[in-house]
Amino acid sequence: PGGVLLRRELPPRWWEPVGGGPVRWVQRSEVPADARFFGLGGRAGGPRLRDGVYGLWNTDPGGRFGPGDDPLYLTMPVQVVVSDAGTHLAFHDNSWAGRVALREGEEGAGSGHDRPGTCEVRMEGGPLRCWVVTGTPARVLRGWTALTGAPVAPPSWALGPQHARWGFGGAEEVRRVVGGYRERGLPLSVLHLDIDHYDGHRVFTVDPERFPGLPALAKELRADGVRLVSIVDPAVKAEPGGAVFEAGRAVGARGAYVRDARGRVVVGEVWPGACVYPDFTDPLVRDWWGSLYEERLAQGFSGVWHDMNEPVSFAAFGDPSLPRSARHVLEGAGGDHREAHNVYALAMARAGYEGLLRWRPEERPFLFSRSGWAGMQRYGGTWSGDVSTGWPGLRASLSLVLGLGLCGVPYSGPDVGGFDGFPSPELYLRWFQLGAYLPLFRTHAAIDAGRREPWEFGPEVLEHARAALVERERLHPYFVSLSQVARLTGAPYVRPVWWGAPGDRALRECEDAFLLGDALLVAPVLEPGVRRRAVRLPRGWWYDTATGRAYEGPGQVLLDAPLSGVPVLAR
Repeated sequence: PGGVLLRRELPPRWWEPVGGGPVRWVQRSEVPADARFFGLGGRAGGPRLRDGVYGLWNTDPGGRFGPGDDPLYLTMPVQVVVSDAGTHLAFHDNSWAGRVALREGEEGAGSGHDRPGTCEVRMEGGPLRCWVVTGTPARVLRGWTALTGAPVAPPSWALGPQHARWGFGGAEEVRRVVGGYRERGLPLSVLHLDIDHYDGHRVFTVDPERFPGLPALAKELRADGVRLVSIVDPAVKAEPGGAVFEAGRAVGARGAYVRDARGRVVVGEVWPGACVYPDFTDPLVRDWWGSLYEERLAQGFSGVWHDMNEPVSFAAFGDPSLPRSARHVLEGAGGDHREAHNVYALAMARAGYEGLLRWRPEERPFLFSRSGWAGMQRYGGTWSGDVSTGWPGLRASLSLVLGLGLCGVPYSGPDVGGFDGFPSPELYLRWFQLGAYLPLFRTHAAIDAGRREPWEFGPEVLEHARAALVERERLHPYFVSLSQVARLTGAPYVRPVWWGAPGDRALRECEDAFLLGDALLVAPVLEPGVRRRAVRLPRGWWYDTATGRAYEGPGQVLLDAPLSGVPVLAR
């Protein structure tokens, strides 16, 4: 009596598939009619999750994606539900393949009675084990951190501007790009090397012709204030005599690689050709894989980004991953790929993080990963993956960062400018201006896409991009503070505008602005041709950082959004 109803769990149902196999189950829950759903990992159509079915199977969408694509690289059975009655997080602690069907409720539906919102979780196996955390959004994320681990804080330099490209021609092109930033007085903290720096796309190698003397190049860039970060893919070329391949075969009694139900090593196809896959759910394999990061550090790299780790195979196994019947150690319990798939990248991140810490215990490891699962924040961050170039991709970039933050992964960001194609100068600039206020601020593009350096889009874009870079540098101490707040409390850097007032229904509907910490409200431009935009304000006094004018919330104001910058308000 006197309490409020946040969630009603209905009796679950179990059944055994015809022909045997693991017991499957479905659980249905009801939430208040006014509730809104968020979370479930990285979702391009969010951050608010509308009526629909959301897959729980980490998936490479195949080169590019937009708001209608689901699932994507990093899924989690983690829902954050916000209603007038309060906020709660529900975590179904089960890594099996599954799906979540959501339907928002309706107030006054059917003879004036409310129709509750519903959530139906359906899993192909594994336990029905659900954790629920209640409280304010801040308390919910603190509780989630207590349950799954505190986010690691990135090194200070990883909070600066970063540049990447799939397709650097060699060491001289890297020097030209870094020199282009320096000649124009543009800040740059990190440069990333993609798979093209490998020798034949083999992991833990360097192409000796295009990148001779890589440690010397890294030292040269480091003296200029720029760190090198290396891509690391999990697939190992199946190459008898190859150093990494042979070392993996010698791990333990059965080797390091995933096997099928008949005990044969599974062979897929990735960039190097025929490849095998380390079983990161085996502690021995993680220890071996972590030892390989000594080579990356010796080459002069300061951090790594994990890619293709859903894991991906171009070979036809039913979907672009390993066969679902493939066998895994699963920490000694044993099981098949249906259970191991979603935690494969999480276990790889653990191996990489522990390896970096082992070889450089005096330095804070820097790692981010395309795929992962609940608890990914213990080892590093993530990024959007191959977001499609276009205005829908720009909007999806913000959705992904907000959704991942509510699932406990505070360090993330998109490929600024989009992964594929050729953004218009206006689209590139608006993406760049958004990226300047996100934790991971990195331009990146595919080998066949247009360049992403700011000076490639004309003098006007260059000057406005310079202003965004200067603002990012000015806010650098604030980002460092936010990284420590995230480490201590689980609160994301980038927060929905309803963070401090979840009971404000108008704020719950706002998906085109965000809070950066407690002090700033950022209203990016997500559509072409916009030079003024409406901004929904939470309660309190807000000062336009461009004009100094003060506005009192709650309410909505109309602010200028010229090409030179987006509206940013300080509390």
